[in-house]
Amino acid sequence: MQFTTKLIPFAIAAALAGSACAQDIVKIGHVGPISGPSAHLGKDNENGARMAIEELNAKGFMINGKKVTLQLLTEDDAADPKQGTAVAQKLVDAKVNGVIGHLNSGTTVPASRIYNNAGIPEISPSTTTPQYTNQGFPGAFRVVASDKKLGSTLALYAANTLKAKTIAVIDDRSAYGQGVADEFVKGAKLPGVKIVGKEFTTPAATDFTAILTSIKAKKPDLIFFGGMDSVGGPMLKQMKALGIDAKFMGGDGVCTEALGRLAGDGLGEGKVTCAEAGGVKGDQEKAMADFSARFKKKYGVDVQLYAPYVYDAVMTMATAMQNAKSADPKVYLPALKAIKYQGVTGLIQFDAKGDIKDGALTLFTYQAGKKVKLDVVR
Repeated sequence: MQFTTKLIPFAIAAALAGSACAQDIVKIGHVGPISGPSAHLGKDNENGARMAIEELNAKGFMINGKKVTLQLLTEDDAADPKQGTAVAQKLVDAKVNGVIGHLNSGTTVPASRIYNNAGIPEISPSTTTPQYTNQGFPGAFRVVASDKKLGSTLALYAANTLKAKTIAVIDDRSAYGQGVADEFVKGAKLPGVKIVGKEFTTPAATDFTAILTSIKAKKPDLIFFGGMDSVGGPMLKQMKALGIDAKFMGGDGVCTEALGRLAGDGLGEGKVTCAEAGGVKGDQEKAMADFSARFKKKYGVDVQLYAPYVYDAVMTMATAMQNAKSADPKVYLPALKAIKYQGVTGLIQFDAKGDIKDGALTLFTYQAGKKVKLDVVR
């Protein structure tokens, strides 16, 4: 009996200690393709999230005057919608306080329904399909411009700067690829511009001979591709092999440092024009350069694409928690909607849909195998 009376207070104390410990940990989920053809982009995103979490913890992150530890729970969706929903449910079951991700539109949209049903805010650092925020979910946000802006901007550049009169369009039938291609076609309805062909492939395709041969016969000035660099690179190689001399254009999926390696001698000099959602100019360039230098020092590799936007997404969510004095999703969501956070990528604030206000786009080409910035437009 004496043993029991001593044990009960200890058990209660242990339970209370465990509860207090749980309250001191704030779980942030991150999802991207850590395996598959886009793994280099998924790892880049994950590194951006980890860098933000580690920096916040090192500074002694506090909410409502109390020090808490941010814990990163990272999952691999392999850019597959089915796997994306599975890992989304896994994060919900783990009771994360918020989610940064996903990378691809095709995984973000179905996963966002799961987060919405659970009342968990989500900030995507790279999803560009308008469908994501058009769903009307109160907790869905993004820190980059949508395909609507990207497609129309590229179409105007193709017509006005590249002087393209005849354009062929290829997309990979993914939510992202088809979406950005459709927005490009809408924007290309300009005087003197004609879409001479539309072809389709898949995100896993490696042979484009049939569709490129069909396109070659139509002698386009420019080929627009909606898809990722893992397909766009080999496609450029095969364009060269078939003697297709058209300019090549794509969205942020192909606008990577890896495209030069994937395209080989098909890359050409100034042949490719692409746009990346986001971008900085003027005084903001120093903040981005400083981030890139810290990132390379920490991981030993250059930023691939969206790591700065993932970093800013984490910082934005953490700041909203501090402003609301709570990591409870229901409590900090209004603070997230009203956020004004000056990040390395620029000022982050959201419109009523959850889209970033005044989102930037950066236009690039490739010279000597390297990505070269042309301009930043808003």
